[in-house]
Amino acid sequence: MKNNSVTKILPVLFGFFVMGFCDIVGISSDYAQDAFGWSNTMTGLIPSMVFVWFLFLGIPVGIQMNRFGRKNMVLLSMAITVAGMIIPLLSYNSITCMLAYALLGIGNAILQVSLNPLLSNVVTDQKLLTSSLTAGQVVKAISSLVGPYIVMFAVTYFGKGDEQLWYYCFPILGAITLASGLWLMLTPIEREHIDNSTEQATVGKTLSLLKNKTILLLFLGIFFVVGVDVATNFISSKVMAARFDWTKEEAGIAPQVYFLSRTIGAFIGVFLMTKISDIKYFRINIVACIAAILVLAFIETEIINLICIGAVGFLCSCIFPIIYSMAVSAQPDKANLISGLMITAVAGGGAVTPAIGAATDNIGIVGGILVILVCVVYLTYCAFGVKVSKTH
Repeated sequence: MKNNSVTKILPVLFGFFVMGFCDIVGISSDYAQDAFGWSNTMTGLIPSMVFVWFLFLGIPVGIQMNRFGRKNMVLLSMAITVAGMIIPLLSYNSITCMLAYALLGIGNAILQVSLNPLLSNVVTDQKLLTSSLTAGQVVKAISSLVGPYIVMFAVTYFGKGDEQLWYYCFPILGAITLASGLWLMLTPIEREHIDNSTEQATVGKTLSLLKNKTILLLFLGIFFVVGVDVATNFISSKVMAARFDWTKEEAGIAPQVYFLSRTIGAFIGVFLMTKISDIKYFRINIVACIAAILVLAFIETEIINLICIGAVGFLCSCIFPIIYSMAVSAQPDKANLISGLMITAVAGGGAVTPAIGAATDNIGIVGGILVILVCVVYLTYCAFGVKVSKTH
């Protein structure tokens, strides 16, 4: 890759670090639950406040991206995120914290729609697109791994150990987002070419893409893989606390194991998918993931449960970019609209956690784990039942 391309790709890849901020909903929901006395069902709505916006904004942002450009939409997303991270400092209560989560979700929804295709503006070799998208997921996974430490750092150093001041993590995230936005703003990136037909795109035309069976199945694949990701992050600490009476601090190890494993999995996947086909890699990993979740559900041993939580993170780390790449490859001339459509499916992260919260309240922790299993079963069908003829 030429030096000029490297200087352009680095600020784009750093945007994936900001994308990972949504994953603080796992550990921060534990602090918020204690601070406001919420039930598991109510706490399960926190991820919904973040991820529901993907449902409403994915397609409109994909359409408007044709008008304003991918880079400008990324910058807008970061501005919204920065604004949201300031709010809890001005007034701290359950409503303003929910509003901060909502603006984090709105900014992240716009970011995910626009940042993935922006990467193709600076990665001109289409054969490297899946690997580049996976590299972005590595950066996102690193952010997710660092997220719990940011929350704990905020409590320890800014809150002087007072867990009621956990929300001090928000301005830290805002400062990092601001730095990312300034870096991208100062980086010249040539605007993508949009043909006249896509300029006239509408919500109806975008939704009509779902008439294509392949696009529909991949849309649901994104829905469920994000559901697995957010749900495992959400439930991991609760599994360890419920089964083994771990304290909140001890249980915080579980999402860290998950994110570390996901980071390693995404990093390894970048290299392995240059050696074997991405669909073969998908199939191997998703079958192994079913086994890991079954063990997690029915074997109650501390070390085994932690290993299974890490295994889910490792095995699912590359599935999102694989499915996304498959969708774009199916109709590359509609990349912007497909991006918006696919990112709409990220709302799965907000749909699955309330189901897990309700299942946990009514059935127990095993019920919550089995909700994740249902998502993985669909992904197994997606891996073996969807065929895409790639154009590159």
